[in-house]
Amino acid sequence: MLTEDGKHLYVSYDEYHNLIEKLAIKIHQSGWEFDNILCLARGGMRPGDILSRIFDKPLAIMSTSSYRAEAGTVQGHLDIARYITTPKGEIAGKVLLVDDLADTGHTLRAVVDQLKNNYTPITELRTAVIWTKGVSGFKADYSVEELPTNPWIHQPFEPYDNMRPEKLLEKWSV
Repeated sequence: MLTEDGKHLYVSYDEYHNLIEKLAIKIHQSGWEFDNILCLARGGMRPGDILSRIFDKPLAIMSTSSYRAEAGTVQGHLDIARYITTPKGEIAGKVLLVDDLADTGHTLRAVVDQLKNNYTPITELRTAVIWTKGVSGFKADYSVEELPTNPWIHQPFEPYDNMRPEKLLEKWSV
């Protein structure tokens, strides 16, 4: 649900999963056949996992990190892992790169550049995201929702960002 001022988008688990299913439909309807899914950790892990199950394709993971300041709400220096975790050998062939959103587009552009320059076994690369913000300088090949007001997206698992084991103990103590 988008707030009236357009600055916050609150997403329930049901909405989140529905959007991933709509993303899968867009990818399927494009007719593009791919060999692997590469998700960006952490935001792309949940969509990547679901797409991997739907398309029955291996899931590889690449870690990136840019949201650090102010409890993860301010973009900072971008770190991209040098290695990709994949179930078989190295990632190769036609690869679908998955993240949750194209915010500024900086992360996706940097990862695409790194993959094209450093991973020659990748023969074709396409990108998929759930959301694309209006300020994004990157246009994914597949996207479900365009967000022209650039809201902060409150994803359903966000409460875990501040959940610590002590809070869980308190919550579940008898």
